[in-house]
Amino acid sequence: MRFARYGEPGAEKPGVLDRDGGLRDLSGLMDDLAGPVLVELPRVDPDTLPLVAGSPRLGPPVAGVGKFIGIGLNYSDHAAEAGMKPPAEPIVFMKATSSIVGPHDVVSLPRGSEKSDWEVELGVVIGKPAKYVDAARALDHVAGYCIVNDISERAFQTERSGQWTKGKSCDTFGPVGPWLVTSDEIGDPQALELSLDLNGERMQTGTSAAMIFTVADIIAHLSEMMTLHPGDVIATGTPPGVGMGMRPQRFLREGDVMELRIAGLGVQRQAVIRDP
Repeated sequence: MRFARYGEPGAEKPGVLDRDGGLRDLSGLMDDLAGPVLVELPRVDPDTLPLVAGSPRLGPPVAGVGKFIGIGLNYSDHAAEAGMKPPAEPIVFMKATSSIVGPHDVVSLPRGSEKSDWEVELGVVIGKPAKYVDAARALDHVAGYCIVNDISERAFQTERSGQWTKGKSCDTFGPVGPWLVTSDEIGDPQALELSLDLNGERMQTGTSAAMIFTVADIIAHLSEMMTLHPGDVIATGTPPGVGMGMRPQRFLREGDVMELRIAGLGVQRQAVIRDP
Protein backbone atom coordinates (compact mmCIF):
# COMPACT_ATOMS: atom_id res chain seq x y z
CA MET A 1 0.00 0.00 0.00
CA ARG A 2 1.03 3.60 -0.60
CA PHE A 3 0.30 6.01 2.24
CA ALA A 4 0.57 9.80 2.11
CA ARG A 5 -0.18 12.90 4.13
CA TYR A 6 -1.80 15.91 2.52
CA GLY A 7 -2.68 19.49 3.43
CA GLU A 8 -0.94 22.61 4.60
CA PRO A 9 2.21 22.34 6.76
CA GLY A 10 1.28 21.41 10.31
CA ALA A 11 -2.29 20.50 9.34
CA GLU A 12 -1.74 17.41 7.17
CA LYS A 13 -4.26 14.56 7.10
CA PRO A 14 -3.49 10.89 6.48
CA GLY A 15 -4.35 9.34 3.15
CA VAL A 16 -3.80 6.28 0.99
CA LEU A 17 -3.56 5.91 -2.78
CA ASP A 18 -6.01 3.76 -4.69
CA ARG A 19 -5.07 1.54 -7.64
CA ASP A 20 -5.54 4.46 -10.07
CA GLY A 21 -3.31 6.81 -8.08
CA GLY A 22 -6.22 8.72 -6.57
CA LEU A 23 -5.74 10.01 -3.03
CA ARG A 24 -8.23 8.70 -0.47
CA ASP A 25 -8.88 10.21 2.96
CA LEU A 26 -7.88 8.07 5.96
CA SER A 27 -8.70 10.62 8.64
CA GLY A 28 -11.90 8.76 9.55
CA LEU A 29 -9.81 5.78 10.63
CA MET A 30 -6.79 7.43 12.27
CA ASP A 31 -5.52 10.78 13.46
CA ASP A 32 -2.23 10.64 11.58
CA LEU A 33 0.47 8.40 10.15
CA ALA A 34 2.64 8.45 13.24
CA GLY A 35 3.79 6.46 16.26
CA PRO A 36 1.82 3.33 17.18
CA VAL A 37 -0.15 3.43 13.91
CA LEU A 38 3.06 2.50 12.09
CA VAL A 39 3.43 -0.73 14.08
CA GLU A 40 0.57 -2.19 12.09
CA LEU A 41 -0.59 0.01 9.23
CA PRO A 42 -4.27 -0.49 8.36
CA ARG A 43 -5.22 -2.86 5.58
CA VAL A 44 -8.19 -1.19 3.97
CA ASP A 45 -9.78 -1.12 0.54
CA PRO A 46 -8.99 2.43 -0.65
CA ASP A 47 -12.05 2.41 -2.90
CA THR A 48 -14.25 2.43 0.22
CA LEU A 49 -12.73 5.72 1.42
CA PRO A 50 -13.61 9.30 0.38
CA LEU A 51 -11.72 10.58 -2.67
CA VAL A 52 -9.71 13.73 -1.97
CA ALA A 53 -10.62 16.44 -4.46
CA GLY A 54 -8.12 18.51 -6.38
CA SER A 55 -4.35 18.34 -6.05
CA PRO A 56 -3.50 19.21 -2.46
CA ARG A 57 0.04 19.71 -1.21
CA LEU A 58 1.72 16.51 -0.06
CA GLY A 59 3.52 16.63 3.25
CA PRO A 60 6.10 14.21 4.61
CA PRO A 61 4.38 10.79 4.61
CA VAL A 62 5.11 10.18 8.31
CA ALA A 63 4.54 12.56 11.22
CA GLY A 64 6.24 12.91 14.57
CA VAL A 65 9.67 11.74 13.42
CA GLY A 66 11.78 11.19 16.52
CA LYS A 67 15.11 10.50 14.84
CA PHE A 68 16.29 11.39 11.34
CA ILE A 69 19.41 9.30 10.82
CA GLY A 70 21.79 9.44 7.87
CA ILE A 71 24.28 6.88 6.63
CA GLY A 72 27.37 8.23 4.87
CA LEU A 73 29.44 6.77 2.02
CA ASN A 74 27.20 3.71 1.72
CA TYR A 75 27.51 3.16 -2.05
CA SER A 76 30.76 1.74 -3.33
CA ASP A 77 30.66 3.91 -6.46
CA HIS A 78 29.90 7.07 -4.43
CA ALA A 79 32.82 6.36 -2.10
CA ALA A 80 35.03 6.03 -5.17
CA GLU A 81 33.93 9.41 -6.59
CA ALA A 82 34.62 11.00 -3.20
CA GLY A 83 38.11 9.48 -3.25
CA MET A 84 37.49 7.63 0.01
CA LYS A 85 37.86 4.01 1.05
CA PRO A 86 34.62 2.11 1.77
CA PRO A 87 34.02 2.29 5.53
CA ALA A 88 34.49 -0.75 7.74
CA GLU A 89 31.12 -0.13 9.38
CA PRO A 90 28.27 2.30 8.69
CA ILE A 91 29.07 6.01 9.03
CA VAL A 92 26.22 7.47 11.09
CA PHE A 93 25.14 11.10 11.41
CA MET A 94 21.97 12.88 12.46
CA LYS A 95 19.85 15.34 10.53
CA ALA A 96 17.67 17.71 12.54
CA THR A 97 14.01 16.74 12.29
CA SER A 98 13.32 20.44 11.66
CA SER A 99 14.91 19.94 8.22
CA ILE A 100 12.01 17.70 7.13
CA VAL A 101 9.66 19.07 4.48
CA GLY A 102 7.26 17.67 1.92
CA PRO A 103 8.42 16.08 -1.34
CA HIS A 104 7.53 19.08 -3.50
CA ASP A 105 8.20 21.93 -1.06
CA VAL A 106 10.88 24.48 -1.91
CA VAL A 107 14.45 23.99 -0.78
CA SER A 108 15.89 27.20 0.67
CA LEU A 109 19.65 27.71 0.71
CA PRO A 110 20.86 29.14 4.04
CA ARG A 111 22.76 32.41 4.33
CA GLY A 112 26.36 31.97 3.26
CA SER A 113 25.71 28.75 1.37
CA GLU A 114 27.78 28.30 -1.77
CA LYS A 115 28.19 24.50 -1.75
CA SER A 116 24.74 22.99 -1.18
CA ASP A 117 24.48 19.58 -2.80
CA TRP A 118 21.83 17.02 -3.76
CA GLU A 119 21.60 13.36 -2.69
CA VAL A 120 18.81 10.98 -3.71
CA GLU A 121 18.46 8.28 -1.06
CA LEU A 122 16.28 5.33 -0.12
CA GLY A 123 14.50 6.22 3.10
CA VAL A 124 13.48 3.57 5.63
CA VAL A 125 10.67 4.23 8.12
CA ILE A 126 10.75 2.13 11.29
CA GLY A 127 7.48 0.45 12.22
CA LYS A 128 8.28 -1.69 15.26
CA PRO A 129 10.76 -0.81 18.02
CA ALA A 130 14.19 -2.30 17.33
CA LYS A 131 16.85 -2.93 19.96
CA TYR A 132 19.64 -5.49 19.52
CA VAL A 133 18.04 -7.03 16.43
CA ASP A 134 20.12 -9.11 14.06
CA ALA A 135 20.17 -8.57 10.31
CA ALA A 136 18.10 -11.70 9.69
CA ARG A 137 15.14 -10.14 11.54
CA ALA A 138 15.80 -6.46 10.89
CA LEU A 139 13.38 -5.97 8.00
CA ASP A 140 10.52 -7.14 10.24
CA HIS A 141 10.87 -3.77 11.96
CA VAL A 142 10.29 -1.70 8.79
CA ALA A 143 6.93 0.03 8.24
CA GLY A 144 7.84 1.04 4.70
CA TYR A 145 10.10 2.96 2.36
CA CYS A 146 10.20 6.45 0.84
CA ILE A 147 12.44 8.85 -1.06
CA VAL A 148 14.73 11.20 0.88
CA ASN A 149 16.73 14.07 -0.57
CA ASP A 150 19.64 14.34 1.86
CA ILE A 151 20.63 17.87 0.90
CA SER A 152 24.05 18.80 2.26
CA GLU A 153 25.89 22.10 2.54
CA ARG A 154 29.41 20.78 1.93
CA ALA A 155 31.30 23.78 3.34
CA PHE A 156 29.24 23.64 6.53
CA GLN A 157 29.72 19.86 6.59
CA THR A 158 33.46 19.54 5.98
CA GLU A 159 35.16 22.94 6.13
CA ARG A 160 33.82 24.20 9.43
CA SER A 161 34.70 22.68 12.79
CA GLY A 162 32.40 20.07 14.25
CA GLN A 163 30.39 17.22 12.81
CA TRP A 164 28.55 16.58 9.55
CA THR A 165 25.29 17.56 11.27
CA LYS A 166 26.01 21.25 10.58
CA GLY A 167 25.79 20.75 6.82
CA LYS A 168 22.92 18.29 6.93
CA SER A 169 20.37 20.00 9.15
CA CYS A 170 19.52 23.34 7.56
CA ASP A 171 15.82 24.12 7.23
CA THR A 172 14.25 22.36 4.20
CA PHE A 173 17.30 20.07 3.76
CA GLY A 174 15.24 16.91 4.29
CA PRO A 175 12.45 16.47 1.70
CA VAL A 176 10.69 13.15 2.40
CA GLY A 177 8.02 11.38 0.35
CA PRO A 178 5.80 11.53 -1.61
CA TRP A 179 4.61 8.18 -0.23
CA LEU A 180 5.28 5.67 2.49
CA VAL A 181 5.22 2.39 0.58
CA THR A 182 4.82 -0.82 2.57
CA SER A 183 7.46 -3.52 2.43
CA ASP A 184 5.21 -6.08 0.73
CA GLU A 185 4.75 -3.76 -2.25
CA ILE A 186 8.45 -2.92 -2.57
CA GLY A 187 9.84 -6.44 -2.29
CA ASP A 188 13.63 -6.51 -2.15
CA PRO A 189 14.92 -3.10 -0.96
CA GLN A 190 18.32 -3.98 -2.45
CA ALA A 191 16.98 -4.04 -6.00
CA LEU A 192 15.69 -0.47 -6.50
CA GLU A 193 16.77 2.00 -9.21
CA LEU A 194 17.44 5.58 -8.07
CA SER A 195 17.93 8.77 -10.08
CA LEU A 196 18.13 12.54 -9.71
CA ASP A 197 17.83 15.17 -12.43
CA LEU A 198 18.90 18.80 -12.04
CA ASN A 199 17.16 21.21 -14.42
CA GLY A 200 16.30 18.24 -16.62
CA GLU A 201 19.86 16.90 -16.77
CA ARG A 202 20.60 13.51 -15.25
CA MET A 203 23.04 13.80 -12.35
CA GLN A 204 22.60 10.59 -10.38
CA THR A 205 21.80 7.07 -11.52
CA GLY A 206 22.24 4.10 -9.26
CA THR A 207 20.84 0.98 -7.72
CA SER A 208 20.44 0.01 -4.09
CA ALA A 209 22.23 -3.22 -4.98
CA ALA A 210 25.45 -1.16 -4.76
CA MET A 211 24.96 -0.42 -1.06
CA ILE A 212 27.97 -1.40 1.03
CA PHE A 213 25.68 -2.06 4.00
CA THR A 214 22.17 -3.31 3.26
CA VAL A 215 19.04 -1.94 4.88
CA ALA A 216 19.05 -4.95 7.20
CA ASP A 217 22.71 -4.38 8.09
CA ILE A 218 22.04 -0.72 8.89
CA ILE A 219 19.06 -1.43 11.15
CA ALA A 220 20.97 -4.13 13.01
CA HIS A 221 23.98 -1.85 13.46
CA LEU A 222 21.96 1.14 14.68
CA SER A 223 19.97 -1.03 17.09
CA GLU A 224 23.22 -1.89 18.88
CA MET A 225 23.58 1.74 19.96
CA MET A 226 20.04 3.08 20.22
CA THR A 227 16.46 1.89 20.23
CA LEU A 228 14.79 2.63 16.92
CA HIS A 229 11.20 3.74 17.43
CA PRO A 230 8.15 3.79 15.13
CA GLY A 231 8.44 6.79 12.84
CA ASP A 232 12.22 7.06 12.93
CA VAL A 233 13.56 7.70 9.41
CA ILE A 234 16.87 6.39 8.09
CA ALA A 235 18.44 7.83 4.91
CA THR A 236 20.58 4.96 3.67
CA GLY A 237 23.16 6.70 1.48
CA THR A 238 23.42 8.03 -2.06
CA PRO A 239 24.74 6.74 -5.39
CA PRO A 240 27.38 8.66 -7.40
CA GLY A 241 26.70 11.91 -9.20
CA VAL A 242 26.63 14.43 -6.38
CA GLY A 243 27.94 17.92 -7.10
CA MET A 244 30.89 17.55 -4.74
CA GLY A 245 32.19 14.64 -6.82
CA MET A 246 32.10 16.46 -10.17
CA ARG A 247 35.10 18.08 -11.82
CA PRO A 248 34.61 20.98 -11.75
CA GLN A 249 32.33 20.78 -8.76
CA ARG A 250 28.74 21.94 -9.18
CA PHE A 251 26.34 23.07 -6.49
CA LEU A 252 22.76 24.27 -6.14
CA ARG A 253 21.78 27.80 -7.12
CA GLU A 254 18.57 29.83 -6.92
CA GLY A 255 16.15 28.78 -9.65
CA ASP A 256 17.43 25.20 -9.91
CA VAL A 257 14.89 22.37 -9.95
CA MET A 258 15.63 18.88 -8.65
CA GLU A 259 13.59 15.82 -9.62
CA LEU A 260 14.17 12.54 -7.76
CA ARG A 261 12.88 9.05 -8.52
CA ILE A 262 13.12 5.63 -6.90
CA ALA A 263 11.37 2.67 -8.52
CA GLY A 264 8.01 2.10 -6.85
CA LEU A 265 8.35 5.07 -4.50
CA GLY A 266 7.19 7.91 -6.72
CA VAL A 267 8.77 11.25 -7.64
CA GLN A 268 9.98 14.30 -5.72
CA ARG A 269 10.36 17.73 -7.26
CA GLN A 270 11.87 20.76 -5.50
CA ALA A 271 12.59 24.28 -6.68
CA VAL A 272 15.56 26.02 -5.05
CA ILE A 273 15.33 29.47 -3.48
CA ARG A 274 17.58 31.29 -1.02
CA ASP A 275 16.87 32.43 2.54
CA PRO A 276 16.31 36.19 2.64
